[in-house]
Amino acid sequence: MTSSAPRRTVLAAALAVAAGAATPLAQAVVPDDAPADAPADQPADQPATKQKRLVDYHAWTTDAEWSQGAAAGCRVEGGARPGVVIGKPAGTYEYLDPHTHKKSTWEYATWTSPAHTLKVPATEAVASWSAHAPAGTWIAVELRGRYSTGEHTPWYVMGRWAAGDQDIRRTSVDDQKDGKSSISTDTFAIDDPKSGLRLTSCKLRLTLYRKPGTKLTPKVWRAGLMGSDVPDRFTVPASEPGIASGRELAVPRYSQEIHKGQYPEYDNGGEAWCSPTSSQMIIEYWGRKPTPEDLAWVNRDYADPQICHAARFTYDYQYEGCGNWPFSAAYAATYNDLQGVVTRLGSLADVERLVHAGIPVITSQSFLKEELDGAGYGTPGHIMTVIGFTASGDVIANDPNSPTNEAVRRVYKRRQFENIWLRTKRYDANGQVKGATGGVCYLYFPVKSAPSQHRVLRELGIL
Repeated sequence: MTSSAPRRTVLAAALAVAAGAATPLAQAVVPDDAPADAPADQPADQPATKQKRLVDYHAWTTDAEWSQGAAAGCRVEGGARPGVVIGKPAGTYEYLDPHTHKKSTWEYATWTSPAHTLKVPATEAVASWSAHAPAGTWIAVELRGRYSTGEHTPWYVMGRWAAGDQDIRRTSVDDQKDGKSSISTDTFAIDDPKSGLRLTSCKLRLTLYRKPGTKLTPKVWRAGLMGSDVPDRFTVPASEPGIASGRELAVPRYSQEIHKGQYPEYDNGGEAWCSPTSSQMIIEYWGRKPTPEDLAWVNRDYADPQICHAARFTYDYQYEGCGNWPFSAAYAATYNDLQGVVTRLGSLADVERLVHAGIPVITSQSFLKEELDGAGYGTPGHIMTVIGFTASGDVIANDPNSPTNEAVRRVYKRRQFENIWLRTKRYDANGQVKGATGGVCYLYFPVKSAPSQHRVLRELGIL
């Protein structure tokens, strides 16, 4: 089998190898004395005892946090979900869409966060957001950081995002670099981590756009930033089965493979749709789904049309695929009172805490066929969902790379799954060293979470 998310993983792997470091792990930890480059045949099977933080996640979500930013044409709108909206536009902007070649004029306003000092001086950073963007509006998200030398990065575009596709084409931006760092689709990375250069603080800038002369406005009500510095490693410390042993969440099961060949304009279904298929499973777990009107465009002969819908509305026209991490999280947040976060976790013990509280976790991993018993395939990159644990602590996953919906539920050995998910270096089928995504996950959860869910999310640094 080839990759279920080929373009995204190739970008991540190429970046990791070129930089001499792996894609990082949120609130992730490793032992201070763990080998940074352990051989693949010597797994670090002992639980971590002395740990250090590898990832810092920070979000702007409250009235007070939004009010601390610098606004030009934006205002803070309070309520149950405080956020920033267009007040009096700061001006107009002529945008040439690189994918439609259409030029159009937009009113805009900006909000710039205060600088956030990273608790973990970082080699990589990812922004994610939750927003409402009705037709006739869209947003751009940019990042500017300060290096450990005191110099600043440029303002890097982390995404130009619209909930729909009738106004602009949702897109990442290639060829952004300054000789010290660069952007690969949705990820900021230091070009040479071995030099010791790090990102020590970051700002986010949100630009909100609307059609001129209207009262329309997007509303951004969550802006998140993840910075991380994770060492190269083929293996990670093993975690012991814990609080979620024997717990399984009732998550719907959907196969990506039954969509093979559907909608070539959105990357042709099948193996390319692991991310939207996984996202849709979790969105529906929370009781949300597209309306019949939303799905009216889908061919009536296709089963599970909501998967086609998710693919269309997470599709990144520059990346030419559905694997843009923040776009997936932003899509989830278009559903009523859901929010989406891209982060990284440190072990399956963290996942167990979330599952025990009723929060499934969408994970990213790569592996050879023989590295994950029961999968029946190998892949340089794939998204699936962790929905529970057996009584002995093995992973229960909804794996969309399955021939039917009924076959989606899988049980994977705990140690195998944990290692392929958290490692940052691996060997491919030809024995070549490749990068790995290292603990990346999406978390989708309601704005009004249950007290137990809120507590766990706060303890893991998400809230």
